[in-house]
Amino acid sequence: MVVIVVVTALAFDFTNGFHDTANAMAPSIATGALSPRAAVAIAGVLNLVGAFLSVEVARTISSGLVDEARITPVVIFAGLVGAILWNLTTWFLGLPSSSSHALFGGLIGAVLVAAGPEAVHAGTVVTKVVVPAVVSPVLAGLVALSATYLAYWITTRADPVTAHRGFRAGQVVSASTVALAHGANDAQKTMGVITLALITAGVLAPDAGPPLWVIVSAGLAIAAGSYVGGWRIIRTLGRRVSDLERTQGFAADTTSAAVILTSTHLGIPLSTTQVCTGSIFGAAAGRRLHVVRWRVAGQVALAWTATLPAAAVVGAAASFVATRGPEGVVAVAVCGSALAAGIWFAARRNPVSAVNVNDLPEPPGPDRTLTAP
Repeated sequence: MVVIVVVTALAFDFTNGFHDTANAMAPSIATGALSPRAAVAIAGVLNLVGAFLSVEVARTISSGLVDEARITPVVIFAGLVGAILWNLTTWFLGLPSSSSHALFGGLIGAVLVAAGPEAVHAGTVVTKVVVPAVVSPVLAGLVALSATYLAYWITTRADPVTAHRGFRAGQVVSASTVALAHGANDAQKTMGVITLALITAGVLAPDAGPPLWVIVSAGLAIAAGSYVGGWRIIRTLGRRVSDLERTQGFAADTTSAAVILTSTHLGIPLSTTQVCTGSIFGAAAGRRLHVVRWRVAGQVALAWTATLPAAAVVGAAASFVATRGPEGVVAVAVCGSALAAGIWFAARRNPVSAVNVNDLPEPPGPDRTLTAP
């Protein structure tokens, strides 16, 4: 069962990688600062490097969210199934929802069914999950808005060609920093889940940190997912939010990197998706409010709101079945695999790739102005 949990956790880590590649690289791809293939390659390498920078977030998950003494690896497996299915659903829809909240929601739902509400550390959930979820995108958006306005003001009289080249170089550096920060924060979430499973199985002592093999495997899984590229979400953040310029892309990426690295240092398992999406909306609004496609903003906000409870419901259902015995685990594995395959095949009917990622899927309407006056 521990082996099954480890494999499932790494599968989630892979979906986390391609689901969140857009966080770092969507602005750079949209503005042409990086080619699509080069962007995802850089993201993959730097996500792997970032996985080795810290384990504070992993410790928060492995020994902070739930009572590891009251659950089993089967429960963790059920929670991971809920997280993976929600990640795949939002990827199919092109919505930048939080992989972190999908993981937390799946685990919480599974634990509630298997061990009751007292097995969930509500205080930690509020302070480390709920509060950052509300504060981080707003904070990132406001900082990115201010940074964008300031950048445009500073370069008003600068030579356009020189400014264009400067912001391109700056955007490459800032996007790379976001990719590094994403690996440092999000890879640790899988490390924390695997470590939690090892603790519940008695392989590791309580409060133990992730072993080296866990760090390496989690880093490789998220790097591989990042290289695959979640092109549907890259299109949403890079093209459907607004028609970003390099000045805005630089401001958004720099803001995201600063917020994510700060949270990683503090051991807060922040949603990198919410931070980066908030930064992109803030940077878009920093040029002109009306160039932001607010209908897309509403869709993204709805996905954010639904992520944790939706993943919790799936995790709870999977936990209810899986905890019935070995046949329950098999049933959850088969059903989960079938649903995942169905989503993937459905996505193949309207594929988004490196070739067409910058194409808008629909003609612009009144709320989707493509250029600023």
